[in-house]
Amino acid sequence: MYQATVGQRGYRFGDLRQLMAKASPARSGDYLAEVAAHSAEERMAARIALADLPLKTFLQHALVPYEQDEVTRLIIDGHDAAAFEPISHLTVSDFRDWLLSEQADSAMLAQVAAGITPEMAAAVSKIMRNQDLILVAKKCRVVTRFRNTIGLPGHLSVRLQPNHPTDSLQGIAASMLDGLLYGSGDAVVGINPASDSLPLLEKLNYMLDDVIQRFAIPTQSCVLTHVTNTLRLIERGAPVDLVFQSIAGTEAANRGFGINLALLAEAQQAALSLRRGTLGDNVMYFETGQGSCLSANAHHGVDQQTCEARAYAVARHFSPLLINTVVGFIGPEYLYDGKQIIRAGLEDHFCGKLLGLPLGCDVCYTNHAEADQDDMDTLLTLLAAAGLTFLIGVPGADDIMLNYQSTSFHDALYIRELLGLKHAPEFAAWLAAMNITDERGRLRDAAANHPLLLALQGERT
Repeated sequence: MYQATVGQRGYRFGDLRQLMAKASPARSGDYLAEVAAHSAEERMAARIALADLPLKTFLQHALVPYEQDEVTRLIIDGHDAAAFEPISHLTVSDFRDWLLSEQADSAMLAQVAAGITPEMAAAVSKIMRNQDLILVAKKCRVVTRFRNTIGLPGHLSVRLQPNHPTDSLQGIAASMLDGLLYGSGDAVVGINPASDSLPLLEKLNYMLDDVIQRFAIPTQSCVLTHVTNTLRLIERGAPVDLVFQSIAGTEAANRGFGINLALLAEAQQAALSLRRGTLGDNVMYFETGQGSCLSANAHHGVDQQTCEARAYAVARHFSPLLINTVVGFIGPEYLYDGKQIIRAGLEDHFCGKLLGLPLGCDVCYTNHAEADQDDMDTLLTLLAAAGLTFLIGVPGADDIMLNYQSTSFHDALYIRELLGLKHAPEFAAWLAAMNITDERGRLRDAAANHPLLLALQGERT
């Protein structure tokens, strides 16, 4: 039992799950799950009680039962006690103060990351303002490598997302080359296929590999199909760079995705066996999003932000090259409007970076949400200031296959110029060598005889 008093009224919270849920900022998914605070006063009471909670509590009381959930077992059994020791004496509020202090610099945050559980990260985020989330995330440094170096301070990468509603190879190639000419694609060239046809998925892999190899682009490709399809592609000898999978924060929700930890481990080993990385062996790419556990009725009464943070424990176990939250993609049933999407994006980024992950964000919304592109501009700017690892680049910010609104190649140009952010260094050198950027890294106008444009003309003929 946890309790706190606000004004003249006392509040009681039956268990840790309820306390965490009631302390969460208001969002539609928690109301849908009937776990949210009933008033702002109750929410503040929960935050007061949560602030006084020792961090050790989260090692003693599992929000999802250990016996029922392999994600919980992963979190508890994999906890690094030595990394936790420097902060083991802190309460949640002490932890917030420590994170904001000069003592918690980038080196110290990296040192303790393995000792922080997802629930600890979620708990402290619930008592932090947006500026706190931004400042601490900015101090977290997470660098990964495959064919280039992602996550260096002062850098921002872009996933080039050339989706097509009919998986037209020509249409995908056009969007891909368009993005490259805008300087996008250093995180990954990643396609969400409309079909699960294995022969088509194989063609997509070969096409991406052909462009990357033909122009010696220091980047990686990924066809975002189910992990079992990727395993079959590897067996067929397809040129697979990264293994993709959507993941969630409970075993039951992952079961709904058709996965478990053993399957992810098998896929990771299969990708590593190909030895396609030239600079590193981070071969996994994960996507997450607040609301996935609730939509699968697999949340165990845990609030959606804490469930999201638990997904990061799954990702951390497999040392991914990239992981991003598709923050507004699941819809207004979970994040109702621009305010909720912005807050959730900052929470996700903070929790992921604090846990040692290369967190990116699909700054996005669905067309029936109470949000617009101005909200996305705000979130993009805040996340980039917080040290975002990568964002999504979609032609015109409108994904015509997935039918949602994201960020465009032009948005990437805006945020790079505003904050002086650089491409991955190997990719930046390639852009200069291809005469796509000038000596200052600024975008050049592409001449009609540019090799990429000539390649596109060849594809059309």
